[in-house]
Amino acid sequence: MSRRKAREVAFKVIYQVDIVKADVIDAFKHTIEEENLPDKDRAFAWQLVSGCLDNIELIDSKISHFSTAWDISRMPSVDRNILRIGAYEILFTDSSLQAIPIDEAIEVAKKYSTDNSPGYINAILDKIKGEKECSI
Repeated sequence: MSRRKAREVAFKVIYQVDIVKADVIDAFKHTIEEENLPDKDRAFAWQLVSGCLDNIELIDSKISHFSTAWDISRMPSVDRNILRIGAYEILFTDSSLQAIPIDEAIEVAKKYSTDNSPGYINAILDKIKGEKECSI
């Protein structure tokens, strides 16, 4: 559960940076305190935030490639930022655990987005995962 909380923190930070152009460090510090994120999970949350922002062009390109319903700029911002975190984990972290970020993204979407979003997010992340597996 604590890694899910770290993913939720990362989502909230990325969302703030995306929507209100918040300073990433300030947003991160505020969010980890507000969410009372345990010290042991802060490094993981920061890895997700910094990794996602450092690779945002590639991540957005992958999401756009597999999104048939929405252009990424018109996609609901909650969904866009949940997808960014999930895509970052799939593309840039341990390939043996690729189902976990998808499952976690679905759970975050159930909590913060619409009823249709979990299925949409699952489909896009599954396609990104499939493309990565084919390239290995």
